[in-house]
Amino acid sequence: MRFKSIALSALCLILFLPNVYSQSIEQKVLTLEEAQLMMAAAEKRAKQDNWNVVISIVDAGGHLICLHRMDGAQIGSVEVSQKKAVASVYFKRPTKAFEDAIHNGNNAILLLPHVIASEGGVPILHEGKVIGAIGVSGVTAAQDGIIANAALEVF
Repeated sequence: MRFKSIALSALCLILFLPNVYSQSIEQKVLTLEEAQLMMAAAEKRAKQDNWNVVISIVDAGGHLICLHRMDGAQIGSVEVSQKKAVASVYFKRPTKAFEDAIHNGNNAILLLPHVIASEGGVPILHEGKVIGAIGVSGVTAAQDGIIANAALEVF
C-alpha cells in the first residue's frame, strides 16, 4: 500500500511539476523575410543619394542574417557594417552613442569589446527587447545612420 502511495506521488510530480515550474517565455525572432524588407528599405534610401554602401543585418546573438554590398561599395565596409550591427546588439544601443562618448572625451569606451564608435549601427527592437541590429558602412557616419534608420521604418 505504501509503495502505491509513493508511486502515485512520483507520477503526480512527473506529470504536474514541469507545468508548474515551466513558464513559457516567448521572444520575437527576427525573420529572414523581415530582414529582407529592411534591407530593401535601406538600399532604396541609399540609392536616393547615390550612396554605395554595405548593409548588414544580424539576429539577437549578433549572427549575420543578411549582407548586401551595393555596386561600388568599398570592400572595407563589409566588415565595418557587420561590426556596427554586432556592437548595437551587444550593447543594446545605436553606435552613435559610442561616437558621442568619444566626442565628449570618454576614450575609455574604446577598451570595451566589440565597440565601434561610428554612427550607422542601430538595434532592432520589439516590445522593448533587442531582436537584432542593422549596420551600414560606406559613406560618412551620419549618412550611414540615415540609411540604417530608414531600414527600421519598415519594421
